[in-house]
Amino acid sequence: MNLYFLVEGVRTEKKVYPAWLGHLLPELQRVDAYELVNEKNYYLISGEGYPSLIYDFIPRAIEEINLSGKYDYFVICLDAEENTVADIRNEIDEFMRTESFELGKTKLVIIVQNRCIETWFLGNRKIYSRNPQNQPLLKNYSCYYDVSVDDPELMGKYNDFNTHAQFHCAYLKALFEEKNITYNKRNPGDVLEAYYLNELRQRIKAQPHQLATFGNFIEFCDTIRAKLPK
Repeated sequence: MNLYFLVEGVRTEKKVYPAWLGHLLPELQRVDAYELVNEKNYYLISGEGYPSLIYDFIPRAIEEINLSGKYDYFVICLDAEENTVADIRNEIDEFMRTESFELGKTKLVIIVQNRCIETWFLGNRKIYSRNPQNQPLLKNYSCYYDVSVDDPELMGKYNDFNTHAQFHCAYLKALFEEKNITYNKRNPGDVLEAYYLNELRQRIKAQPHQLATFGNFIEFCDTIRAKLPK
């Protein structure tokens, strides 16, 4: 079982996905070059943002996958941002059809982070502060949308933020600062830890209608785990 991961972010996703895979699929070992996969390995690279991930890095990844001949899954992880999840999936599917790409035995899996990976991180209810003391903006954010109750993936765009992702990231940082925890894209901090991931998993277990795209990622990992030799 070998997986090829193409993730959007240059910083956060390159740290988060390996950390989470270490918790969810510890049997898989990361390799530093695509040609080094053998058995129970994964390779992960960044697509350096959108749209380069689709139009520059997907062709390169497919070429490497076909040259290797050893990959079972090609996993593309990217943000929805201001698009819908369906729009992003359709854009990738259309590009694949237009270019007539062939993956042979390798299965394509698209994980869309709706709206961004920080949106997923907001699903940890234990970082939520109902009566913030140190972050005045957090009170405004919480009045606008309570992410401990309502689905973070459905949260809108607050006031003067240009994009949903900018607001979701600011909300997350405010929650962390209230708890005296550091978060930034270069140093995701606690979100890399097993306890944080487990809180997100508990959220979708208790409320399966929420964090749907995060649930897709967990479902994929569960599928891989079931296929790994015992």
